[in-house]
Amino acid sequence: MIKTRFAPSPTGFVHIGNLRTALYAYLFAKQQKGHLILRIEDTDQERFVEGAMESLINTLKWAGLSYDEGPHPDDLTQSIGEAGPYIQSQRLEIYKEEVQKLLETGHAYHCFCSLERLDQMRKDQQERHLAPMYDKKCRYRPKEEIKQLLEEKAPYVIRLAIPEHDTLRFRDLVRGDLQFESATIDDQVLVKSDGFPTYHLANVVDDHLMKVTHVIRGEEWLPSTPKHVYLYKAFNWERPEFAHIPLFLNKDKSKLSKRQNDVAVEDYIKKGYLPEAMLNFIALLGWNPGAGETNEIFSLDQLVEKFNLGKVHKAGAVFDLERLNWFNAHYIRALSVEEFAGKIYPWLEKTDWFKGTADDLQKKEVYRLLPAIQTRITILSEAPAILNYLLAEKLEYNPSLLKNEKMNVDLPVAKSALQACYEDLKKHDDFSSEDAIKACLVKTIDRLKFKNGQVLWPLRVALSGQEYSPGAFEMIFLLGKEKSLERIGKTNSSLAATPANL
Repeated sequence: MIKTRFAPSPTGFVHIGNLRTALYAYLFAKQQKGHLILRIEDTDQERFVEGAMESLINTLKWAGLSYDEGPHPDDLTQSIGEAGPYIQSQRLEIYKEEVQKLLETGHAYHCFCSLERLDQMRKDQQERHLAPMYDKKCRYRPKEEIKQLLEEKAPYVIRLAIPEHDTLRFRDLVRGDLQFESATIDDQVLVKSDGFPTYHLANVVDDHLMKVTHVIRGEEWLPSTPKHVYLYKAFNWERPEFAHIPLFLNKDKSKLSKRQNDVAVEDYIKKGYLPEAMLNFIALLGWNPGAGETNEIFSLDQLVEKFNLGKVHKAGAVFDLERLNWFNAHYIRALSVEEFAGKIYPWLEKTDWFKGTADDLQKKEVYRLLPAIQTRITILSEAPAILNYLLAEKLEYNPSLLKNEKMNVDLPVAKSALQACYEDLKKHDDFSSEDAIKACLVKTIDRLKFKNGQVLWPLRVALSGQEYSPGAFEMIFLLGKEKSLERIGKTNSSLAATPANL
């Protein structure tokens, strides 16, 4: 059976790049009728963050990426699957047993070098412009000396004995044929002085015992892969296939960072990005379905059907927030009104003007406004602000917002436009559609001999109190005749007391 794994470290929120790794591992496993394993790699206890494991599981749940084996989502002390536990800190005895085998066969050795010696060694290597590598001093210590140091309980680490004068070749499913000279590969620490295994030992042991067939991970792990291949050889185990996927990049082609984009999935969840949009977007960052496919919108099931590791790119993928916003807007508009109401409720309940439960939402005035809001927002968190000004009893804004130099609107022009709109709308009876309202105001614009923007800009501001809002016809339709006239009238009254040169 094909088995992939998602093996994050609980050091904080899930990085957006890690979510794509999880997605690719999920897609490949499901396409092959296999299993996805969730394994928590928490051997670096210094970087462990309380609550991070729960956050990892909740993020996968939000994304709809269910795993077949791993920690039980409701009780992390329990496991789903027969190869558990799936939390590395609960597997320490397993690693001790396995590394002992390497010591016995000579593929690993005890290293007693002090931190001071290692620091001095690195400084010397840097001065000589050499790559920092362990000089293998302890690899050739006499057995009697090693025995004595162990009896004296001298602190030590355990290192992998990399074969000397060897050329290592293997194939990566994304990168193709790769070759490394063993002289460039360090004798990696496998067990730290505190007895905890390093990532390198634990991940190889776990991938073997959990019968992982394909390791899909970020390209940042590619330099470590030769060490892992040598570990498989040392254990005499069959190694899995490797697929190292490209990094996410900023627009300037630098590595994706907080300075230019949010990098935690949690940040996007809080802003109101839909999981369907996020998965669709990141799936296409580094992969495409192939020539002849013009569709860009794929459900998770469709991605499972079309995904192919062979079509994953080698080059880094630019994380374009505008494109993510396009996907999110698309998926918001595809929701039914009932679904949309359910999606925005968590944001509405945080406001001080909406009271009630999710079920109450359909009974309130706000429900009537949802279809218009749905076509206007990019992320769910934008909805409350727009709904707030539609429902607000009083709008507060700076009168200077009524001006627009580009559209040639000053305060006298705004006042004339609003006065004419008020008069014509008051006499108008048909507010049954946006087209009926538009027909009335087109006549107003013609009568004033103004350009469209000179009337519609101040009208939009008067109706919404905001620089960015739905169109004027749409807002009047949503607000109704009485509320629209009230807002236009109040704005005109305030303009009478505002200096024209503001």
